[in-house]
Amino acid sequence: MRRALASLGQLPPESERPFLVIASGLPGTGKSYFCARLAERLPAVVVETDAVRKALFRSPAYDWRENRRLFPIVHALLRRLLSHRRSVIFDATNLVEANRRPLYRIADEAGARLVIVLLEAPEEVVKQRLEARRQEPESRSDADWEVYLRLREQKERIARPHFTVDASRDVSGDVERVARVAVG
Repeated sequence: MRRALASLGQLPPESERPFLVIASGLPGTGKSYFCARLAERLPAVVVETDAVRKALFRSPAYDWRENRRLFPIVHALLRRLLSHRRSVIFDATNLVEANRRPLYRIADEAGARLVIVLLEAPEEVVKQRLEARRQEPESRSDADWEVYLRLREQKERIARPHFTVDASRDVSGDVERVARVAVG
């Protein structure tokens, strides 16, 4: 937990009523970009599973065993931040409703405002982004086109009200709408 917390950097100030923004989407759909833009607009910490994973595992395997260790730590981290009234933007694929339900409970238990954002982009845009990402040594994500295709088959409809953002275009207006809802 200590390494995961340290990977977050500077924490935002406490808020009267924290929020949890859950970003959901396939690799390359613009989740991290959107989350970073939202964090520029709001006093919140971005918890990015790719960054936490790399802080915890020297050579990530991205398999079910690793996920069984990673996600309880991430959930504990979210609980801790929200219980200390720190707002959070959670950047992960969050593709399966069964994996989103614990996040809903975490927000409910903390009395946090919950905002869900589904990010999408046309496949040709995603493919270009994933190819370009391979050339970026500082990229936190290791997902490629094959990972995208595999995860595409697992994606489930989000059962709760949510925003849907086409992240292949300018997302400034979407960032503003989500920010207004997050802060109430």
